[in-house]
Amino acid sequence: MGDNKKGTSISWEDFQKLGNPENAPNLPEENEEQMNWNTLSCRVHLEKKHRGGKTASIIRGLNISEDRMKDLAKQLKAKCGVGGSVKDREIIIQGDQRDKIVAHLTGLGIKDVKKAGG
Repeated sequence: MGDNKKGTSISWEDFQKLGNPENAPNLPEENEEQMNWNTLSCRVHLEKKHRGGKTASIIRGLNISEDRMKDLAKQLKAKCGVGGSVKDREIIIQGDQRDKIVAHLTGLGIKDVKKAGG
């Protein structure tokens, strides 16, 4: 079983040394890449291979970071109401959800989104 450790207590003097967060200096935001969706292009494929006869919609060709790809997959799974995953720089969504995926990606501002395959 795991240890149930509680937070450590500190003295009042140590607490005061931490300072007021409202008086903290404004640090620059992390240098997060600016996402320019309109420069991206992707294709939404429909495949049955290696899935026990079940269809899957696969989004290929997105040149975005792995974290952004996972966030996008989460949005698409919620939008379509199905499961899915991110593997090998592809987003896999269960079932034939190509119309919903294309509509969502177009709504994000990706200009070059097309259905491909089956």
